Amino acid sequence: MPDVERKPKITASRKLLLKSLMLAKAKECWEQEHEAREAEKSRYLAERIPALQTRGLSLSALQDLCRDLHAKVEVVDEERYDIEAMSGMEGRKKMFDAAKSPTSQ
Repeated sequence: MPDVERKPKITASRKLLLKSLMLAKAKECWEQEHEAREAEKSRYLAERIPALQTRGLSLSALQDLCRDLHAKVEVVDEERYDIEAMSGMEGRKKMFDAAKSPTSQ
């Protein structure tokens, strides 16, 4: 068979056009997903967290509210730290076990 130059099925300019159209569509979809996520986040927070009412509170009531909020934040931070520490310990333990195993040598 003689060597016949095959023509590409799609021209370079057409290929570039299709690529740019696909990127534009992907960007549009990503922006819609981002907006939907933000709307869901704000809806969830509005549902779960009531609005903070500080109007009309006395100074001592505001201080008590601040103490309560700080205590709650501290509890959450401790839990987060414990979880991070435990996950870090598991990772270090796995690395130590892998280094100690005879199959790794």
